[in-house]
Amino acid sequence: MIASDPAVLENSPPDAGRIDVVGIGNALVDVLSHESEEFLARHNLIKGTMALIDKEQADVLYDEMAVAVEISGGSAANTMVGISSLGGSAAFIGRVHDDQLGAIFAHDLRASGVKVSTTPAVKGPPTGRCLILVTPDAERTLNTFLGAASDIDEADVTSELIEQAQITYLEGYLYDQPKAKRAFHEAARIAHSAGRKVALTLSDPFCVDRHRDDFLKLVEDSIDILFANESEICSLYQVSEFDEALARVRGHCEIGVLTRGENGAVIVAGSDVQAVPAHPVPTGIVDSTGAGDLYAAGFLFGLSRDYSLYRCASIAAIAAAEVISHIGARPEADLAALANSVS
Repeated sequence: MIASDPAVLENSPPDAGRIDVVGIGNALVDVLSHESEEFLARHNLIKGTMALIDKEQADVLYDEMAVAVEISGGSAANTMVGISSLGGSAAFIGRVHDDQLGAIFAHDLRASGVKVSTTPAVKGPPTGRCLILVTPDAERTLNTFLGAASDIDEADVTSELIEQAQITYLEGYLYDQPKAKRAFHEAARIAHSAGRKVALTLSDPFCVDRHRDDFLKLVEDSIDILFANESEICSLYQVSEFDEALARVRGHCEIGVLTRGENGAVIVAGSDVQAVPAHPVPTGIVDSTGAGDLYAAGFLFGLSRDYSLYRCASIAAIAAAEVISHIGARPEADLAALANSVS
């Protein structure tokens, strides 16, 4: 599958009509603030995880948050923006409401070079938002009101986009919604029928706990490329040791991309196992929000261009390092320029 490996990134515009990756995920606006450990304890929040909340809970939490920054987000959407920043072509499928946040979300994606496939809903809940609390150790705790994002279903899956994209990328968070499960399976069916690849990110260990059996079946039957951090992959296979989980994933999908924070990542593809170091962050970690999203962006960008697995992971490490060096889950620097040094 991995053939050519050009010496530098291809920064020229992609072929007309080509889409490297299409992402399907929650369309959300991120609201970020710096909070103390005591703030999390007072609200019974588990640091480093994502919890689903309703509109009333979102309103209460928002009222007590410190000064916040609002940035269009959503895990898969962040990944698509990262791919575009690297010089790739990306599209996003999600659901927003016909309101101010919905307009902001779509505008931000298009301004980042991402094709948006969504028709704003005129009825139902408002555009979703994710309240992100960043503690002094740069860890982030997510509280998500899905709003309109929860209404995505197979009718939103655009066959033309899926068939056109080299890779379809599915956001695990979206699996919390029954209708979204049908969208996942329809997207995978269309992609494989067109001879394309399907990737999945497990998103969060608690998300894995909620859907373990479904995820196991999905990975074994429909997923070519799996993204997971150490906690998520161990949770998926209910093992305590990373090496045990690595051995299990080897037989379940074509490529496993297993991240380990400052210890880098392990890429497994059949009998080929490669450890790739993390990229240094000279300024120190400011906000870990989006690290996994941008890691996936770098890896999928490289994979769509048939780079070696090691090079894909090296570009991914650079993209992740850039996003954790500042507040927010989307790149502020020119990722293509940063990644040009990777050979």
